[in-house]
Amino acid sequence: MSSVVDAMTIAAAQPLVTCDPVENGGVVRALMREAHERGARLVQFPEGALTGYVGQAKRHFAGWNIDWAPVRAQLDETAALAGELDLWVVLGGNHRLTGPHRPHNSLYVISNRGEIVDRYDKRYLSHTEVTGYYSPGFEPVVVDVSGFRFGLALCIEINFAEVFLDYLHHGVDCVLFSSFSQDPVFGVIAQGYAAANCQWFSVSVPAQCSPAMPSGVIGPHGAWLGRCATDGHSGLVCVDLDRQASELKMALHVARPWRATARAGTIYTQRSVEDPRSSDRMAP
Repeated sequence: MSSVVDAMTIAAAQPLVTCDPVENGGVVRALMREAHERGARLVQFPEGALTGYVGQAKRHFAGWNIDWAPVRAQLDETAALAGELDLWVVLGGNHRLTGPHRPHNSLYVISNRGEIVDRYDKRYLSHTEVTGYYSPGFEPVVVDVSGFRFGLALCIEINFAEVFLDYLHHGVDCVLFSSFSQDPVFGVIAQGYAAANCQWFSVSVPAQCSPAMPSGVIGPHGAWLGRCATDGHSGLVCVDLDRQASELKMALHVARPWRATARAGTIYTQRSVEDPRSSDRMAP
């Protein structure tokens, strides 16, 4: 069982992602070892990190005639290494369903014991994804690691504020947002959510997307705490989630609890007034 701490180190990975699960698996495990050596307790990978993403090469995914055996083998090998390293891993990949059903676009949650303990299936799919490539998911996923709560999200879900407000109501400390996008606006929106909800926001993208928006971690004050390079090469960034950091005092210990009080509304209803000049909204 994880002990509760006021600080922990996480890593946002930026691997070069191909459509070859064997090649991808090797890169993932190399970055896992680096994250472990740098003291990370958890490492996050981008959308499609293990299997590749459908938008990369539609011919490769045509009809979903994929050899799933190497995908499973690489997932098993990655989980085994997570157990060896005592490392939590959040790993993007396509999840096979049965029969004719299209797969999910997912994030596997692998515990530090080397076990898949949960899986987030992308809920807000693009029109192309939902009509041609993927089956949607429907449930949020919250993971507890050493007293920190993590919520998971994928790519265009950044455009749906309800996803992140729901995680706020679930008491999430840090959102793990994995994407396969070259839209720099995603990073701007992520900063907005981090600042508005007073949460850490970790962003993981493939290396080939880094010139537009590299992997990195945003603090609860809305500023980037660390980012990978924008040169298109694999790498990772390690950041401390520290509840006692002086620069985060206002966001974590003043703004977040006050906004929770404001959302509850009691402080306002207790001060409501019966006044005709209040009820008449056309009065000069």
